[in-house]
Amino acid sequence: MKDFMASAPYLIALSSGFLAQIAKFLAYWLRHRRVNFTQLVATGGMPSSHSASVAALSTSVAFRSGTGSTLFAVTLFFSLVIMYDAAGLRRAAGIQARVLNRIVEDHYAHREGHLPERLQELLGHTPFEVLIGAIVGVVYGSVWYL
Repeated sequence: MKDFMASAPYLIALSSGFLAQIAKFLAYWLRHRRVNFTQLVATGGMPSSHSASVAALSTSVAFRSGTGSTLFAVTLFFSLVIMYDAAGLRRAAGIQARVLNRIVEDHYAHREGHLPERLQELLGHTPFEVLIGAIVGVVYGSVWYL
């Protein structure tokens, strides 16, 4: 039991991310009435699995080590950086990919030949998707300890 408790924050963070990915998979299935297994590993979308994972990790560390611990401060800091990145840099990269895809499509519109592979557009999250992911992670991490 002691070994499990030592790895509990890691396992809680990992399973919280899986939970968020399963939620995306089920939402896609309900919306489109077809199964799309790529939703289990896709980036972007609601809720943010990155945010859910790091929020669950920080919550777990808070329960184990206390909110005044150095470890909690470190995990909270890196959690905030990851969530900021998901809604900022990665989202901007997705918007740029969308623009580049349109430019390539326009360039090849009147030409014969093979169109290059499209860039992935859904890379990041809206701030709301990050917030919901963080809430999922905090609730999930708290349930494990309560």
